[in-house]
Amino acid sequence: MSKSASKQAIQNAIKMIKGAKRPLILLGMGANKNNLSALLTAFLKKTGIYFLNTQMGKGAIDERSPQFLGTAALSANDHVHFAVEDSDLVIAIGHDVYEKPPFIMKKNGAKVIHINYYTSQDPKVYFPQLEVIGDVQTTLKTLTKSIKNQANWDQKCFKTVRDDVMQNMDAGSKENKFIPQRIIADIRKVMPDDGIITLDNGMYKIWFARHYRAYQSNTILLDNALATMGAGLPSAIAAKLLYPKRKIVAICGDGGFMMNSQELETAVRLRLDILVIILNDNAFGMIKWKQKNLGFKDYSLDLGNPNFIEYARSYGAHGCKVKDPNELVKMMKKCMNMGGVHLIEVPIDYSLNHIVSPQELKSNVAPCKINQ
Repeated sequence: MSKSASKQAIQNAIKMIKGAKRPLILLGMGANKNNLSALLTAFLKKTGIYFLNTQMGKGAIDERSPQFLGTAALSANDHVHFAVEDSDLVIAIGHDVYEKPPFIMKKNGAKVIHINYYTSQDPKVYFPQLEVIGDVQTTLKTLTKSIKNQANWDQKCFKTVRDDVMQNMDAGSKENKFIPQRIIADIRKVMPDDGIITLDNGMYKIWFARHYRAYQSNTILLDNALATMGAGLPSAIAAKLLYPKRKIVAICGDGGFMMNSQELETAVRLRLDILVIILNDNAFGMIKWKQKNLGFKDYSLDLGNPNFIEYARSYGAHGCKVKDPNELVKMMKKCMNMGGVHLIEVPIDYSLNHIVSPQELKSNVAPCKINQ
């Protein structure tokens, strides 16, 4: 067990939080450790402070919370960055600089309190004004006991940001197209609250980070540090071994899946009940997106794939392909109820990737009075 943070550091944090005008909570990957969810939830309910999370902090608090602002899928110019820019104090709980920065600190920007088991380590992008280092459970209990909603807090902008984020999360979820928003909404419908999805890395991961709402801690497993392609299927196998009674779904891009597709044999040999969903665009989609944003021509990123259905069957798994967006929910339920290893191929339409690009971000929250 970690040593408790110093009493002086905690008291300094209490003073800074009470004295702030627009405090904001950021939950990083460390917030998903050591059963912090109940303590974090109690702190939020007591204070009424809004929160956002990093990609690896998803689920630390139920994202159906009215105080949830969204997930930072990019390091700058994302929807939630309007809230960060308006805040004068960010309370970063469990943030690790090895994860992609959820925002880049500015010398004249919001002050930051770093609450974690260990100190911050990269002053180039993250230089908190106060560090509260030690057992986070003890720190949260003290903060919750000492702080309530303050009359001097102004959270109007955060509510505006939340309304905008929720509108964007719901947009496209009912379109009769294989766009990411529709696919994500359908997967969320099928997954139980404690069901676990595991992701590879690719363009679709940004969409999932923004649009998939996690209800419990560690129910969306993704790698936002090394951004490892091929991690989805092995992660699903490990999750099923650890939680045999839970529903486990690996969600992979076609490129990432082919980097570790042989693990289908492992899943079949171990007689696991898992579902693999391949989002197929026959390309390295994220690199195509980045290539376009940098002004380069579309070059050498389209690829051929095997027949994924026959490929799955060659390992002894079941395989099928969705041909209509309205089939996915029904097909997922059928596969998950049958048991065994199943693979569903889903075509994905990335024609809306341009709205992910920072330079083309459109939002309704521009009227927020930044740092006033």
